[in-house]
Amino acid sequence: MGLCISCASSSHKIQDGNRTSMPYEENNDSSGIPMLGSLHSMEGSKGVNQDSAMLCQGYGKEGEALCGVFDGHGKFGHRVSQLVRSNLPSLLLNKMKALDHQRVTAEAEVDGSQNPVSCKDNEPEDSETSKKFQKWKEAFVSSFRVMDKEIKLQQNLDNSCSGTTAVVVVKQGEDLFIANLGDSRAVLGTITEDGIKAIQLTTDLKPGVPSEAERIRACGGRVLALKQEPNIQRVWLPHVDLPGLAMSRAFGDFILKDHGIIATPDVSHHRLTSNDQFVVLATDGVWDVLSNSEVASIVWEAESAHAAARAVTEAASAMWRKKFPNAKRDDCTVVCLFLQENIT
Repeated sequence: MGLCISCASSSHKIQDGNRTSMPYEENNDSSGIPMLGSLHSMEGSKGVNQDSAMLCQGYGKEGEALCGVFDGHGKFGHRVSQLVRSNLPSLLLNKMKALDHQRVTAEAEVDGSQNPVSCKDNEPEDSETSKKFQKWKEAFVSSFRVMDKEIKLQQNLDNSCSGTTAVVVVKQGEDLFIANLGDSRAVLGTITEDGIKAIQLTTDLKPGVPSEAERIRACGGRVLALKQEPNIQRVWLPHVDLPGLAMSRAFGDFILKDHGIIATPDVSHHRLTSNDQFVVLATDGVWDVLSNSEVASIVWEAESAHAAARAVTEAASAMWRKKFPNAKRDDCTVVCLFLQENIT
């Protein structure tokens, strides 16, 4: 699968007991562009850090990089996020290989031989990109479904009210393929005449999104906010005030799987340009207190690619103390993948 680094709650107890930082650098990108990045996780004040993250180089036959963040919730959320981080990459890779095998077999049958039929020279590039996207979409959806089933089959793990979000990005040449489940987020930093600009690559999948609320209510689930937090829509069982999930899609949370909570990711594609500088993935503990533009600026102004992720988590932690001094801080986890050799 290539070089891969990751962090999870079990590895956070180093130094001051609540943070971990791992630099990442690999200069074997097939396009000739060095790939730089880092990941960092900082425990909040709610208890065990339930976040996990990963950053992989040389992922699969064609993919150059894979990164992801996973924000666990519920009593056993840390175990669910670790399970997804550890198993989803191989599930995704195996599904891509299976799809490639199916394609080769189908083309061989059409061609009347065992040699795959090559694409026509005059086939438009956007058609090839569309085919790649459809293949990655099928692989993401299938892998997420299998992953959710594996979580349900885990023994000694009560996952009825525990689960995790997931944002996964695959960089393949000039393409980004993104799968989003829940309310973690992926943001692209691109350079403009006015400086660095943040482009949000994913939609925060929360119960307040009209289409998400419509699906949940159609399945009998309830979407409503508590009086003490009127701005936070939550998902509840039809006739019981439980569990109050603040996201509309997730791995796990099987008590709500018959009431509109799904593990089907929202899959999207972004075509990279030379202006695109980095991708930032982060859990909602970061986005609750920092805007996309603030995060992009922090990453861009970091002293190195290796320091970028940590700079964001530390800024988020400081902002939690400033904005919500009496509230329990959420865990903050960040992955930064640099697309150009701008920061060393």
